Amino acid sequence: MSIEAIQRFFVVVPIGSAIALAYAAYLAFSIMKREEGSKEMVRIASAIRQGARAYLRRQYYGVGLFFAVMFVILLLLAWRGYLSVFTPFAFLTGGFFSGLAGFIGMTVATNSNARTAYAAKQSLNSALTVAFSSGTVMGLVVVGLGLLDLSVWYFLLDWYYRDLELAQRITNITSTMLTFGMGASSMALFARVGGGIYTKAADVGADLVGKVEASIPEDDPRNPAVIADNVGDNVGDVAGMGADLYESYVGSIIATVALAVAASRGSVREMVGRMLLPMAMAALGVLASIIGTFMVKLTDNESDDSLLGALRRGTYISAGLIAVVGFFLIGFVLGWDNIGVYGAVLAGLLAGIIIGVTTEYYTSAQYSPTKKLASASETGPATVIINGLSLGMGSTVLPVVTVGTAVLASYFLAGGGSDVSKGLYGIAISAVGMLSTLGITLATDAYGPVADNAGGIAEMTNQPPQVRQRTDALDALGNTTAATGKGFAIGSAALTALALIAAYKDQVDLIIQKTSSAIKIDLSLLNPPVLVGVFVGAALPFMFSSMTISAVGRAAQSIVFEVRRQFREIKGLMDGKASPDYAACVDICVRSAQREMIAPTLAGIVVPIVVGLVLGVNGVAGLLAGATVTGFILAVLMANAGGSWDNAKKYVESGEFGGTGSDCHKATVVGDTVGDPLKDTAGPSINILIKLLSMVSIVFASLVVQNSLL
Repeated sequence: MSIEAIQRFFVVVPIGSAIALAYAAYLAFSIMKREEGSKEMVRIASAIRQGARAYLRRQYYGVGLFFAVMFVILLLLAWRGYLSVFTPFAFLTGGFFSGLAGFIGMTVATNSNARTAYAAKQSLNSALTVAFSSGTVMGLVVVGLGLLDLSVWYFLLDWYYRDLELAQRITNITSTMLTFGMGASSMALFARVGGGIYTKAADVGADLVGKVEASIPEDDPRNPAVIADNVGDNVGDVAGMGADLYESYVGSIIATVALAVAASRGSVREMVGRMLLPMAMAALGVLASIIGTFMVKLTDNESDDSLLGALRRGTYISAGLIAVVGFFLIGFVLGWDNIGVYGAVLAGLLAGIIIGVTTEYYTSAQYSPTKKLASASETGPATVIINGLSLGMGSTVLPVVTVGTAVLASYFLAGGGSDVSKGLYGIAISAVGMLSTLGITLATDAYGPVADNAGGIAEMTNQPPQVRQRTDALDALGNTTAATGKGFAIGSAALTALALIAAYKDQVDLIIQKTSSAIKIDLSLLNPPVLVGVFVGAALPFMFSSMTISAVGRAAQSIVFEVRRQFREIKGLMDGKASPDYAACVDICVRSAQREMIAPTLAGIVVPIVVGLVLGVNGVAGLLAGATVTGFILAVLMANAGGSWDNAKKYVESGEFGGTGSDCHKATVVGDTVGDPLKDTAGPSINILIKLLSMVSIVFASLVVQNSLL
């Protein structure tokens, strides 16, 4: 295939973006045509929408100020010659599209919850269709906007550097695009941390007073924190997750594009092909994801196994399509002599599936780990906590082995044995392979909060028992798919972070050549700056987690006091004769989340710059390595422990060990309360942290090379 033909083939990227966004718009309009239910259902759904919008408005205002300040800083660095002039503007577009993806997904989700509850009156399949369509909108908007951002900047840079020779033009384009991910990473961290603090403060506060002290159901309308809890599901698990995976998606593609130049060893044709491949694969992944969504429907009965089978069928078919099409795509774009890269793509795909299955095993109540955890409730909350921590620690082994195997396989299959640069490219393309079907993978995750909200609306409006049973079935599976989604996000974050570290090293080499710097790259652990950087990086995820968990604790404490006050002071509230002040709890969550998200986010940006200026580029490399290793393991531990605590509680609520209201139930509620900030705030935020560290290091690499002390 000629160079010109490969370049023309790039048109599939904007086409893929257009298809994803068009199909997402079609699904959104089809959801809005459905009936929302009774006046009471509409009223509650409207309150949830208003709360979610109020939170995002305040969050985007604060984030907007941060982006304005960072834009000025980056513009000054560009003026001084440390950055490309495009970087400040790409920083803004990355943050804008990331935030927009979360906003659209959350808007559709909050318009789907009552419609899902009403659809559950007809059948479980009808409810699944509405909820999953909402999740699909989130998935396709993320990939569609990500590809749109990449396409716009590629065509702009290709036009801007049009007078250069093709090889030099590609080098400039890839080097410049590498700095674009910082905006998406920053927006994602704000969304994840802020949304996580909001949702878990409301959830913990509602559970501690409502379930444990007042012994009322989770979604009882008498609980003043119930609306804040439902709002939190959307701002944390929809908008936050969307921004998180948008950043992983774009980051993995950018890292692979940046590594294409070094892996090509001067061959212009191969350089063009390697640069195009990750974007083309992502575009074809859109089609595979859309085809997979048509497979998600119930074909026999309304059992839990049938639900799980429907979701698995969609994701596995999408992955299978990519596995087949990817073989011909790689041969077509890179030539059959580079078909080993296909092995790297398969390694990423398989790693994603294995991590998902492993996470499901450790967190689903269908399997022995969570059942054993539930049985620990017979001796009280202390043993639930002990066993949950043990489960989380033990669950880290298989994901580490899986990612390690995927790294080795992709490295050597892509040619790393004879050329290190080709091996590093293989690791990067394996991350793209894992994320290529993100459209449907994210859909299976994002539908969960919609089902959860639907169950709450059904409870608060006294719908027939069958409606709540169906929404509970969707919600229970949603907890499993959410845990699986978090495992997938963690695994993709690890591979993306490794690719970004490799891209950082290549970027530093280019900067040293351009500036004729005397700095020597020495990444040996015997080099003191590297060793110190490893220690600092290893400690950073723990410090970050401490800050976010403490933030949830402080915010939840405020909610507990407010709920207790209302139970105490509002006469007739517990008898159902008076209405609680829902707005007060929503306002507390909003203010707490906005205040508490600033320090953890700034730490992720400031630390790599300070370490770079003190320890130099070698110290930064150590920092990135240390943070990636401990961050990955810590995130898996917290996600799986928290997910298992949550499902152990639901297992008891299903009637085991005394059922709802028993001492065993109260013990598992305590475990779930401890696990909430781990699985929904600290753990997911670490995914973004380890990638943001790399992005910040890449953007400020020139400043560090020219101004570091060591």
